[in-house]
Amino acid sequence: MDLGLTEMQEMLKNGARDFLENECPEQLVRDMEEDEAGYSTSLWEKMAEQGWQGLLIPEEHGGAGFNFLDLCVLLEEFGRALVPGPFMSTVLGGAVPLIEIGSEDQKAEFLPKIASGDVIFTLALTEPSARFDEEGVQCQASVDGNNVTFNGVKLFVPDANVADYMIVAGRSEKGVTLGIVATDQDGVDVTQLQTIARDKQAEVKLNNAQGQLLGVEGEGWEALAPVIHRYTVGECAYMVGLAQMDFEISVDYAKERVQFGRPIGSFQAIQHKCADMVTDVDGSRFIMYKAAWAISTGQSDEETQMSVNMAKAWCSDATRRVVAHGQQIHGGIGFTKDYKIQLYFRRQKRAELSFGDADYHRELVAQQLGI
Repeated sequence: MDLGLTEMQEMLKNGARDFLENECPEQLVRDMEEDEAGYSTSLWEKMAEQGWQGLLIPEEHGGAGFNFLDLCVLLEEFGRALVPGPFMSTVLGGAVPLIEIGSEDQKAEFLPKIASGDVIFTLALTEPSARFDEEGVQCQASVDGNNVTFNGVKLFVPDANVADYMIVAGRSEKGVTLGIVATDQDGVDVTQLQTIARDKQAEVKLNNAQGQLLGVEGEGWEALAPVIHRYTVGECAYMVGLAQMDFEISVDYAKERVQFGRPIGSFQAIQHKCADMVTDVDGSRFIMYKAAWAISTGQSDEETQMSVNMAKAWCSDATRRVVAHGQQIHGGIGFTKDYKIQLYFRRQKRAELSFGDADYHRELVAQQLGI
């Protein structure tokens, strides 16, 4: 069974690692925690020059035309480097729904701008109920031809503070309806939230916010399924990358830290933690790529749904174990802001909760098993 990457994917992976080691060092990650925008415009532009924002976008709209599996290779490297900024919200929350259900005019208008890095998108899905199912969408949507007006509150919207546009999910008389809403209008009020990861999530209040109808009125939830699948597995890829780096840092520390006259890595308790870490990292990588493969190869809806739920359930728990072991191996220093291991712990918690935690996805797996 060949589980290796293709030659092109290896080039993408190695090129991304080299690029991010130079352009996204630890100090930049720390600086962006304190930055109001939360991302570096210089890095964003350089990423666009690499073609990353347009990786999934068809060539006729200025993109590279790669598949979702290729994107997961890149996102694993993003997790390793803890890349800050609105990449996932723009690509997975903006480009994917436009590719899936956007009109030809909408694709022509927005996709080239996403590929070039000229606009930032985000997906405004969750609300104060914090539900990830269809019933969680209660924001009101009023449709008039190709225009839609939204009223309500969206919560935990990533990168809304810098987004030019939001894909908003609301509920009209016909059901869940999607719209493209510009954020620079009076009807959109963005309040940044304080989070453990110091990432940029926001509460967004919509008061007669005007937008373009995306897709068909009342069919928004069905249209969101492939978006949510990709976003969820994208978060898994990010967690795999950060867990891999956390493991490598911790093993190096166990080899170098001397206590009681010998390296702490010579103690069985530390050895077993490292063994558990590498097992969890490799297991997470396998189940994540299995889900990414199901999406990329167009497996049945049932197979894809099961693979996505299994991946998120496993990766959420397994990578949390990895970062917890990493801090325990480091001892007290692992809990200080001066040392970098805590960065991985906090970023893992953000990704773990995104699009549902492990219990949520285990429940979905159980439902599909008919129990």
